Amino acid sequence: MRTSTRRSHRVVAFAAVAALATGLLAGCASDDNSSGSDNGGGNTKGKTTLTVGTFGVFGYKQAGLYDEYMKLHPNISIKENVTTRTDVYWPKVLTRLQAGSGTDDIQAIEVGNITEAVQTQASKFVDLGKEVDKSQWLDWKNAQATSKDGKLIGLGTDVGPMAICYRKDLFKKAGLETDRTKLAAMWKGDWAKYVDVGKDYMKKAPKGTKFVDSASSVYNAALGGGSERYYDKDGNVIWDKSQGVSKAWDVSMSVATSNMSAKLKQFDKPWDQGFANATFATVACPAWMIGYIEQKSGDSGKGNWDVAAAPTAANWGGSFLGVPTAGKHQKEAIALAKWLTDPAQQAKVFAKQASFPSTPSAYAGLKPAADTTAYFSNAPITQIFADSAKTIPVQYFGIKDQPINTAITDVGILQVEQKGKTPDQGWSAATKEIKDVLGQ
Repeated sequence: MRTSTRRSHRVVAFAAVAALATGLLAGCASDDNSSGSDNGGGNTKGKTTLTVGTFGVFGYKQAGLYDEYMKLHPNISIKENVTTRTDVYWPKVLTRLQAGSGTDDIQAIEVGNITEAVQTQASKFVDLGKEVDKSQWLDWKNAQATSKDGKLIGLGTDVGPMAICYRKDLFKKAGLETDRTKLAAMWKGDWAKYVDVGKDYMKKAPKGTKFVDSASSVYNAALGGGSERYYDKDGNVIWDKSQGVSKAWDVSMSVATSNMSAKLKQFDKPWDQGFANATFATVACPAWMIGYIEQKSGDSGKGNWDVAAAPTAANWGGSFLGVPTAGKHQKEAIALAKWLTDPAQQAKVFAKQASFPSTPSAYAGLKPAADTTAYFSNAPITQIFADSAKTIPVQYFGIKDQPINTAITDVGILQVEQKGKTPDQGWSAATKEIKDVLGQ
């Protein structure tokens, strides 16, 4: 999901979110530096030191999990090695995996890299499926980290189930329904119905406002709910034949060729200002974006934002913990990886920084912070995201998944939305870029 020159929307999202008090999910900052954080709390003589390699803020240290584990296991010392950017982190991990040395005892794997890890590096990771009850995790989450021969190379950490966050004050001014349940029913099952609501919004839109932030936002959300993306389950490239891509492109073009988009590139400064100035009424928001909206909209957004179920269950984001076979302390590392991804621990991370668990048994006890609930008009945030997470279809990612996605959103869609090109011209531009990426 990463390239050396382009960071995915999710990377930039996490960079910004990490600027919050603790950050959300497994974020990344804007620099390339690596840092080690020794959580041993003093003398580690005679202890087994386990290293955990991550990109950005996973929340384990912030939620006190390392300290808790070391208290439960006095013979263990934990050191977290953080690389702030995934496009720096993952190439380093690959080099060390291939060399058979230098890996951390536990290595985090971002969802955009999991397919590459499964297809090319499975032999370099411990089969964790033999160590855990796999039914604890969402089926589709396990599927992403499972090789063809059934080897589970990573235990799921967070996921990014989708909802629609909307400004009910702007909806009211436009004469639209404001009740979250009724809105969800209006666009249920089809992102085209969501666009239809946007057309109604624009008929009486408050001055200076648009229905949605960008066509790319709608594309990514719609694609996240389809069973087909850019690759099939056997690793074959199908981007030009994918029904999921076709449907997502069509709905994004309905937005790009209309007057309902604010034409903002997500996670750029103007997009942040759009939240603060209430210049768009809706945004497709995975769970980790809740805190981002709260921060960027500020006090003026409190009680004006609400959350409704998305047209289809969809996912954007998530990571895994794997144990390299080159590690010096495999037994101890497996135990720590199991504990960190246990439902009880995932719930603690959620309570600290809103990372949504990949373990359904944790959902019933999840409670967002009281100020967050109030900010979003007392919406049942946990229930909405949990319902989405449980029904997300299995999606297959490929080695060039993110560059293909970037070609479509940052080249194809932008050609139409910002430069006035036709949908056919935008698709042609994206196609050329994709073929360059694939070396065709």
